[in-house]
Amino acid sequence: MTQRRWIPVLLLGLAEALLAGCSNTRLVDGQVQSFSTLTAVPAPATYRIERLPSQQTPSFDAIATLAEQSLARAGLQRDDAAPRLLVQLGVQADAVPRYAPFRPYGAYGPGPWGFGGWAGRGWGVHGMWRFGEPTPLHRRAVSIVMRDASTQAVVYETSAVHEDVWVSDPAVYGVLFDAALNGFPKPPQGPRQVRLPLVHAAP
Repeated sequence: MTQRRWIPVLLLGLAEALLAGCSNTRLVDGQVQSFSTLTAVPAPATYRIERLPSQQTPSFDAIATLAEQSLARAGLQRDDAAPRLLVQLGVQADAVPRYAPFRPYGAYGPGPWGFGGWAGRGWGVHGMWRFGEPTPLHRRAVSIVMRDASTQAVVYETSAVHEDVWVSDPAVYGVLFDAALNGFPKPPQGPRQVRLPLVHAAP
């Protein structure tokens, strides 16, 4: 009898551990498109981030830091004095309504960053079954453009976009930069989906 009593307790503990793990780790699906003329990582593998006029603010520092961490994981090193590559970053955040009922999610077509025209996903509930508008999708997107510092030629262009019904953690930008650099310097051709974990710090 004693042995049987601790089995439910053990199962309860395992369930709590799994729930705790789920609350701290979340998978982020990034729709990625990349274009490259590189055949190998440049030597030296150095870069400098060139901020656009709209990015000359302290509020952009956190985004730049996340990008630098992702660039380091891709094998690149920041060197503002002697860069081989010039890097420009782009970020975007917005919320969009979902499509009308019985219309599936739209395909991603060509867009300013390569990830297309903000096609929404989901189903609406209308007519006699309408209880309100569908929850809007929160969209987070990043882009990276790399130029050869000596010729100014674009050698790498990549973008990643994520949509979710929940408000995104700011750290999702770091995951999207990782997704955008997936496969660097010779990424797969065409649009693809990259799924990476977003780990939240335990309270």
